[in-house]
Amino acid sequence: MEKNAAAPEKSVSFSRRSSNKNLFSSPATPRQRYETIDEDAPPESGAQDRPDDPNNSSNPAAELSFQEILDEVDHFLETFSESKEIWTPPEVVPSSVESLSKAVDSMTTKYGRGLARFGENEEDDAPFVECVTRISKIATVLEEFPSNSTTATAFNRTSTVLQRAMALLDEEFRNHLSLDQPDPSTAKPDNNPDQSFSSRITSKLSSFNSNSSSAHDSCLFIQAQPPESEPDKLDEFPSFSDESINIMNKIASTMIAAGYGNECCMVYSISRRNAFKLALNNLGYENISIDEVQRMQWESLEGEIATWISVVKLCSSVHFSGERKLCDAVFAGHRSLSESLFCNLARAVAIQLFNFADAVVLTKRSPEKLFKMLDMYETLRDLVPAIRDSYPEEIGKELVMEAEAARNRIGQTAVSIFCDLENSIKSDNGKTPVPSGAVHPLTRYVMNYLKYACEYKDSLEQVFLEYEKTNDTPGTTSSPFQIQLLTVMDMLDANLDMRSKLYRDPALRFIFLMNNGRYIMQKVKGSTEIHQLMGDTWCRKRSTDLRGYHKNYQRETWGRILHCLNHEGLQVNGKASKTVIKERFKCFNTLFDEIHKTQSTWVVSDEQLQSELRVSLSAVMIPAYRSFWGRFKQYLEGGKQAEKYIKYQPEDIENLIDDLFDGNSTSMSKRKT
Repeated sequence: MEKNAAAPEKSVSFSRRSSNKNLFSSPATPRQRYETIDEDAPPESGAQDRPDDPNNSSNPAAELSFQEILDEVDHFLETFSESKEIWTPPEVVPSSVESLSKAVDSMTTKYGRGLARFGENEEDDAPFVECVTRISKIATVLEEFPSNSTTATAFNRTSTVLQRAMALLDEEFRNHLSLDQPDPSTAKPDNNPDQSFSSRITSKLSSFNSNSSSAHDSCLFIQAQPPESEPDKLDEFPSFSDESINIMNKIASTMIAAGYGNECCMVYSISRRNAFKLALNNLGYENISIDEVQRMQWESLEGEIATWISVVKLCSSVHFSGERKLCDAVFAGHRSLSESLFCNLARAVAIQLFNFADAVVLTKRSPEKLFKMLDMYETLRDLVPAIRDSYPEEIGKELVMEAEAARNRIGQTAVSIFCDLENSIKSDNGKTPVPSGAVHPLTRYVMNYLKYACEYKDSLEQVFLEYEKTNDTPGTTSSPFQIQLLTVMDMLDANLDMRSKLYRDPALRFIFLMNNGRYIMQKVKGSTEIHQLMGDTWCRKRSTDLRGYHKNYQRETWGRILHCLNHEGLQVNGKASKTVIKERFKCFNTLFDEIHKTQSTWVVSDEQLQSELRVSLSAVMIPAYRSFWGRFKQYLEGGKQAEKYIKYQPEDIENLIDDLFDGNSTSMSKRKT
């Protein structure tokens, strides 16, 4: 539609930013009849009748009822139909326009003086909304003829009245939104209360428009409310009553209809941003820069990550849905505006949270960070469905992509950290054997690390599938994470085998392998997740290896001593030789004393393995010694120094075997005297 040239800059400081698509449509609110207009309160300066103004004639209007004034104004507006290609300036602005301005001015004064409160009485609010809506339409029409003397006065008058009405609604809107602030004294106001409404609105609107694309300066979520405190109220709006929400909706609808939608949105956004910032502070969360994250000690950063996780979970379970519902309720009837507001609010805090995740990813990698990384990964993974549920599909795509990108970066870091475990095992190549053949610290570290890591089995399976190449071996059914886990186990076995060779005593070498092998098996059996990944075949092979270590230990230690108890070679010329028998007893005593002295200092920390070793040794040694002792002691009894050769009763041997593998250096306390 072709209209007159653009108007020059107006004298009023408050400019309307929103467009009225329904400029010429009838208002939706039901018309209320005022038989007389309340003129008890004096109008603003400039609002009184001007006798010298040809466009102002109060006498005819004074005889009109409220409804007749509205009808006359509607008739005036109908002359500026949208269907007309060219608008021509009106010859006369009807006196009903001034009457309507007086009505709005009077009602605004009534609200401002506390004689009424907007939202409390529908009989007061409905005519006020009707009048404000028409005044906005009139101002929009008259603005098209800036140089016309007939319209200039009426335009300035209607604009001033409209501005005053909007200032009232703006203040009411702020007051209701501020009910959500837990401690207003700690909030940093975004405006100076002494500033004029026009200048405040103009500066805020300028800031709002310039920062609308900035994530950190945009507005945020609903105030945090820990779910554990009131689990039955997660779907409610914190601190907002139904009455307050209804009033805010009425205010928003009125301001939007009057052409002040931008100002209304700005007030809403700033208030929600302040509420969310206060909520984050109450949760102990602050926006931390990348440089600050890089400088933090890991212990401190762990605490920040824990707080971050709590905030993200609250956002996904409460804030996204809660803020969306609040936005939809306050801006009911304006769906696209509600969606846009919510998306801007939510995106700002989400980007802030994603930036923190990226900062953590950039810190120096170390094995202990894996578990917090996986916690963050799972948190972001669960956030994506919450975003999809809360956002319109088209609007939410960008935020979902950013959430998934942040999750992917954390997942890649987790994979890298876990794979670095190989390097940790390779680099641990000390040349000093562990005393007494005990479980090596590396074994404890790796197995405990794997145990905790496999508590995140599903997440690790997922990240390895996403970021690692799958096994190219034909016919394999192993997952990338399972392959990596088996690789770590193989490397640990190789490291332990290398360390076992540091022991000079072959028997102690097998004790070391048994100790470490048994520890690994116990950890695998004690973790359902590891056991599933390692598989039964691996466990059976490990059990076979342990039995082999056991047999090799017995052969290396007790083979020689059993040779002393062999019955063969004790006869000379068909008779038992005392000399040979003495040598056999003496040899047994020497070897047994040496074994007991040495192996009582060795350590078998697993009680079951310790018991198995002792039982197997007793099963071999006791029958052999009892048989030798029972058959040949008679040749030495009664002779000189018989006890020198027959030092042990069979029961003594059994008791002394029970001293082995305790890690004690005490003497044979159980020797029979």
